[in-house]
Amino acid sequence: MINQMTINGVKAVITYDPDLDQFRGEFVGLNGGADFYASDVAGLKHEGALSLKVFMEACQDAGIQPFKAFSGKFNVRIPAELHASIVCAATAQSKSLNQWVAEALGREVREARGAVTEVKHQR
Repeated sequence: MINQMTINGVKAVITYDPDLDQFRGEFVGLNGGADFYASDVAGLKHEGALSLKVFMEACQDAGIQPFKAFSGKFNVRIPAELHASIVCAATAQSKSLNQWVAEALGREVREARGAVTEVKHQR
């Protein structure tokens, strides 16, 4: 299960902190750290909105862009055998390695989002 929450259009990853007996949210894709704690979903939404507001105001005051700029490039280290298998699969589908990997990653993200949607609807 992927524990994500979107607050004011910004995604946060939610984990459980057993030492504090609370849930912890951490916004992703920001140029700095912004986290929040609460014991329930309503509290997470409230505390998350406050944390994000403070972060955005601090960025504005400092003249800093609040969101990271992603280049679309990243390095991945995988076993040589997997690399060879991926090249073979991409070639068999008449695709470049980059195209094949981008499509595979896209499917994984969509499936993960679907799992989050299913969990929300089950409650």
